[in-house]
This record gives sequence, structure tokens and C-alpha cells, in this order.
Amino acid sequence: MKASTLRRVLNWWPPFLFAGVRVLRLDDDYRHARVRLKLAWYNRNYVRTHFGGSLFSMTDPFWMIMTLKSLGDDYIVWDQAGEIRFVSPGREDVFAEFHVEEAVLDEVRAATANGEKCLRWFETDVRTASGELVASVRKQLYVRRKKGR
Repeated sequence: MKASTLRRVLNWWPPFLFAGVRVLRLDDDYRHARVRLKLAWYNRNYVRTHFGGSLFSMTDPFWMIMTLKSLGDDYIVWDQAGEIRFVSPGREDVFAEFHVEEAVLDEVRAATANGEKCLRWFETDVRTASGELVASVRKQLYVRRKKGR
């Protein structure tokens, strides 16, 4: 699937659409993405800041999808684990950026070359437009070459 098509699909995907998540950018080579979470009445918590589940979900699929697309069809890529650390209250729209570096892909390819699995952590900061850190999210991916490839 072309990145532009996936971006449109994700923007209409009900969990993102109804949480206020919007994929602003997804590069054609799947190496960079930018996502916004709008603060609205329907995604605020009791104290009128971003609901933590929405902060986590805005980052959820990107490392897995981008790594899978960057490595190609010879690999299995799954989310293995995830964690979030809340740093400051989000009282305005927030953004997350994802960059898949070639050095990381080379590291994963080397670790899986003999059919072994690779568990690799990826980190994303969720920030306001002015750069204030709201949350840090970590996702661990399970990567393995498909058998016979």
C-alpha cells in the first residue's frame, strides 16, 4: 500500500478519528511520520488534560508499520511491548515524530540474519507545538526473518 493511501486510511480509522488523532505526514519511503493529537472535549480526562490512552494510541502503530515497510516482505514485525511515561500535563494539541534510520535497519538485519529474533526498543516523545515534553513513549518490536528467506 502506498504511504499516502495508508495515511488517509489511518486518518479515517475510527480509533484515530474519534480520539482526535491525525496523521499529518507519512513519507513515501515510510521513514518519517508526524502525528497530531488534538485536545478536545471528547478526549480530555477529568482534569481537562489529554487522556493518557489517547497519548499512547497516537504513537501505537507507527514503529511497527514503518519498520515492516522499511525492511520489506522478508521480515515479520510485531509489537512486543510498550510503555509510556507522563512528564507534564497536555493542555493543547500535541505532536509525535517518528524517524526510521538506516543504521537501525542495518542493526536489525544483522541481528536477524541467522534466523534469530531481534527485540528492539524505539522511543518517541510527545510534545506541544512549542516543544514542551508531555510524554515519552517506548515501543519494543519483535523482528525475525521469515523462514526460507
